[in-house]
Amino acid sequence: MKRRDFVYLTGMGAAATMLPIPIVGNPIAPERALEAIDPAMKKRMADVALNAGRSKGATYVDVRIGRYLNQFVVTREDKVQNIVNTESFGLGVRVIANGGWGFAATDKLDTDSVAKAAEAAVAIAKENSRLLSKPVQLAPQKGHGEVSWKAPIVKNAFEVPIKEKVDLLLGVNAAAMKEGANYITSLLFLVNEQKYFASTDGSYIDQDIHRIWPAFFITKIDATTGKFETRNSLSAPMGMGYEYLDVRPEDKIKSVTTLYKGRYDMLEDAKAGGRQAGEKIAAKSVEAGKYDLILDPSHLWLTIHESVGHPTELDRVLGYEANFAGTSFLTLDKWQSKKFNFGNNLVNLVADKTQVGSLGAVGYDDEGVRCGKWDLIKDGILVNYQTIRDQAHILGLDASQGCCYADNWSSVQFQRMPNVSLQPGKEKKSVDDLIKGVEKGIYIIGDGSFSIDQQRYNFQFGGQLFYEIKNGQIAGMLKDVAYQSNTQEFWNACGGMADESDYRLGGAFGDGKGQPPQSNAVSHGSSTTRFNGVNVINTARKIG
Repeated sequence: MKRRDFVYLTGMGAAATMLPIPIVGNPIAPERALEAIDPAMKKRMADVALNAGRSKGATYVDVRIGRYLNQFVVTREDKVQNIVNTESFGLGVRVIANGGWGFAATDKLDTDSVAKAAEAAVAIAKENSRLLSKPVQLAPQKGHGEVSWKAPIVKNAFEVPIKEKVDLLLGVNAAAMKEGANYITSLLFLVNEQKYFASTDGSYIDQDIHRIWPAFFITKIDATTGKFETRNSLSAPMGMGYEYLDVRPEDKIKSVTTLYKGRYDMLEDAKAGGRQAGEKIAAKSVEAGKYDLILDPSHLWLTIHESVGHPTELDRVLGYEANFAGTSFLTLDKWQSKKFNFGNNLVNLVADKTQVGSLGAVGYDDEGVRCGKWDLIKDGILVNYQTIRDQAHILGLDASQGCCYADNWSSVQFQRMPNVSLQPGKEKKSVDDLIKGVEKGIYIIGDGSFSIDQQRYNFQFGGQLFYEIKNGQIAGMLKDVAYQSNTQEFWNACGGMADESDYRLGGAFGDGKGQPPQSNAVSHGSSTTRFNGVNVINTARKIG
């Protein structure tokens, strides 16, 4: 099965429409995922490609050998819906020849096929160069020699028996049904990316990356009216192993719902979800108007992703993504002014490719650049963007920020979003402290539907759970809530945030971009944060 022959999740009920990523690769037995690939073999293949590219006139060559492993375990109520294990394994070669880029890939890792892929990449680069007004300009990059990086996982999720995973999910389903859910689909999605990078700069980098996403989708139906409500899991996909599901007492956070820091109790969340889906049916419909919003990290991560992560991507700013993913209101003149007011002085947003446990954490990006951390918004002012090697000179940088990524060996790497996070408050402050200061507000937990324009400016966001705040206290559940704002107005309305003890990560496996489309996994962290005077609308569908 080739790269673009997606094997979609079929026969999975609701989960099939909710998952952002198809399964890619050839079906394999679960134990195959535990077999290792000899690094010496990968180095030999990389050297074949490097030498073949240079011999045909390339001035720069990089090689990515990738083994991408996925596992899905999916259940619905008391039945197993699907168990899928896949492997995608191959090699991609990118070159610069006559000043232009070229790329080719192969899933045949014999010497002749690898050399032919490199030669094809050079031929493509030479043709592409005929269309260029000026050559590709790469930021300098020293070679790292032979190095490796492994995600600091405690328990490899691929080593956990399938039965144990099925038992967990069926237990989650039973718990939700006992608390009133009519339907529930639950799943575990595991990813292991084994990536080897080599370049003519002198790098040979071996990386082992793990990600996990436990999730469920609950539906509750009112037998009298036929109306229904849903409650999805409040889990965040993480760059962790199976230890993510081992909850310790110190991981628990007091809140309206059951929340955790760094670990996830799927069973407790399902119990709460079963109850809350029923409570949503009986909840009061919100009255439209201005409210102070208290936004939990399980919700705010998505607002950060759309209103901060995407508009600070330099390729969007430059118009490279205009045809598909859009542009950005954060144009270069705003950055050059050194005083563009993105938000008020409480707002500090950083990009970070090293954050432990995050989806975007790696040692080196897909250009062999060592990853790091930098400011995007400092004290409310736009100070930087996200760049890769052939963009750095545009900002006057002497090095890439390490934001290059490809979702498969057969996909060409390009600029992708790093983890982008809101820094927590410096004063000691809890969620209760934030709520106490609100006379008329709404506390929002969990992400929901959203809409944002092509410049990442005007937007609307929903959520999972909504609680009315009156005179500093929770007054009951609401429903039919969405808030509207624009990015600059919203971040200038920031009225404070909880301290570091409340800081948590949210994120997504399926950040889409590019033509052909690619998916990036990225996390966004924050503490619970207050936004003052935000416009809230009622989303209920009026009939009659």
